[in-house]
Amino acid sequence: MEINNKKIEVLFSNKDIIQRVKEIALELNKKYNGEEVYAICVLKGAVMFATELVKHIESPLKMEFIRLSSYLGGTNTTGKVNAVDIALPDLNHKNVLIIEDIVDTGLTAKFLTDFIKLNFKTKSTVFVSLLDKKITRKVDIEPDFYGFEIDDKFVVGYGLDYDGYYRNLDYVGYLSK
Repeated sequence: MEINNKKIEVLFSNKDIIQRVKEIALELNKKYNGEEVYAICVLKGAVMFATELVKHIESPLKMEFIRLSSYLGGTNTTGKVNAVDIALPDLNHKNVLIIEDIVDTGLTAKFLTDFIKLNFKTKSTVFVSLLDKKITRKVDIEPDFYGFEIDDKFVVGYGLDYDGYYRNLDYVGYLSK
């Protein structure tokens, strides 16, 4: 497949992703030990990761969806987080699982974790991301769990997009030169 005359190279296959998601779910199952969980999926990019992850969580679980954005198309972040829809139920005294697609600059992750801390007194807050791009981090934040660490590549697939396209790929790929 190609984008703007650049080929998409497979970085993580569907099999790799599913295996790693199951490993993360095992850790979360130990942590929650059957307690209720509120899973917050950051739309749109995290939807495929979130739906796969929650299938393997053995606790009673409610899913919530929010929309944040720091991209206006293209391959570069704007550096500003836009809260498109961040309506959440009362999360006080609840186990909260934030599910994100990628942590790159960390601005979106920090915005969301700070929002949760400022507005709720949760029982626990766990932040999980499919991908962790530490090399581009601009703020001090780390996911509690992540699927894969990546270097500075623009990735698509498994929910991640380029200008709204390629979310439907069942793998994570990167744009090659």
